[in-house]
Amino acid sequence: MSGAVPESWHSPNCLFGVPHVSRDTPRFQGRTGSRTARHPLSCLSLPSPPQCDQYKKGIISGSTCKDLCEEHSLLFQHCLSSSPTQQVYSGLWKEKEVIIKCGIKEALKADSNPASAPRRDVVLFDKPTRGTSMDEFKEMLLNFLKSNLGDQPSLAALVSQIITMADVNRDGKVSLAEAKSIWALLQLNEFLLLLSLHEKEHTSKLLGHCGDLYVTEKIPHSSLYGTDVPPFLQPLLPAAVQRVIHQWVAPAWPRRAKIAIGLLEFVEEIFHGTYGNFYICETSFRNVGYNDKYDFKMVNLRKVATEMAIRGFLKGRHCEQNVDCTYGEDCTATCDKLMKQCKGDVVQPNLAKVCGLLQDYLLYGAPPELKDELQKQLRTCMTLSGLASQMEVHHSLVLNNLKTLLWKKISNTKYS
Repeated sequence: MSGAVPESWHSPNCLFGVPHVSRDTPRFQGRTGSRTARHPLSCLSLPSPPQCDQYKKGIISGSTCKDLCEEHSLLFQHCLSSSPTQQVYSGLWKEKEVIIKCGIKEALKADSNPASAPRRDVVLFDKPTRGTSMDEFKEMLLNFLKSNLGDQPSLAALVSQIITMADVNRDGKVSLAEAKSIWALLQLNEFLLLLSLHEKEHTSKLLGHCGDLYVTEKIPHSSLYGTDVPPFLQPLLPAAVQRVIHQWVAPAWPRRAKIAIGLLEFVEEIFHGTYGNFYICETSFRNVGYNDKYDFKMVNLRKVATEMAIRGFLKGRHCEQNVDCTYGEDCTATCDKLMKQCKGDVVQPNLAKVCGLLQDYLLYGAPPELKDELQKQLRTCMTLSGLASQMEVHHSLVLNNLKTLLWKKISNTKYS
């Protein structure tokens, strides 16, 4: 395999690059020179990505490995992550802005010391083993998807999609390196969700992968308000001041209405979707955004969880109060105080939480003739519960009424 990585080429290391606050402005040395990182976080880096060593050894494969390791047309730019279990970078791929992600939970040690972590190729790329047949691998995939998404009738189609994605050289076969790479990626929650929701237009497009590294399109506006208060200022500014700033920088109201309709459509899509039920477990304007056409985009799918994941977390869980039954930030179930165990249903559904998020977003600057009815519908929406008896007809009615109210106001205008 040709094209060794030049010693002068430096990129953040997905496995061991742990974000840390630095007083010095970090610089990532690229093939075309250094770039100054604008983000307050920086990432430890090694002379070359670990994926390239494994790619040259034949341990991993992927549609972007050649671009990353031989042609060097996939370049890292700035560290965007503060999480020790996932690295996120802005990057350039063939001169196009992209986001590069890599999960590192499997081999990260508490002291974040690369020398103390087990060998990456042993820990992360241990399945499937040599000698596994294609039928056995498909069965592995199907069982994995059933355990994570539930026994959905559409899983066979998803298995076929995964096999097609794994077959990088399009020879109709899946090599051991190709199989190990796609299996490692499936262990990452966001990658699994990207595949599960790939038919929807409200998630980032998956552009390629190499081993456990994957590349997605960059969403131009990664906050519901378009621009967020810089992280270092957030603790210093009162919430009321931040609210005024958000209102000042937010798009015009008709643009916000269009974005809100997209967010409501996303809620509709993930409720009893093709591959099961999904929950937004950190409802924040920082996890949702939009593109240059003001189409809604879910920025951070790591804050979305499958129903199976939440039920697995809640099953048999000891509790004293409801807060003990919380998955993520705000997917909370009821605590049975007599049995001291969590119940299985999330109390507040996605729609109610999203309407709470949209209240400030839509009421500010809303047309006077619309404001009272909009406020009334949002309040009704925010009182919805997650009880099974309410989940079907009532939720659909509230959601459709809200979408219709917004759409009537912006339809047949330049904003639609």
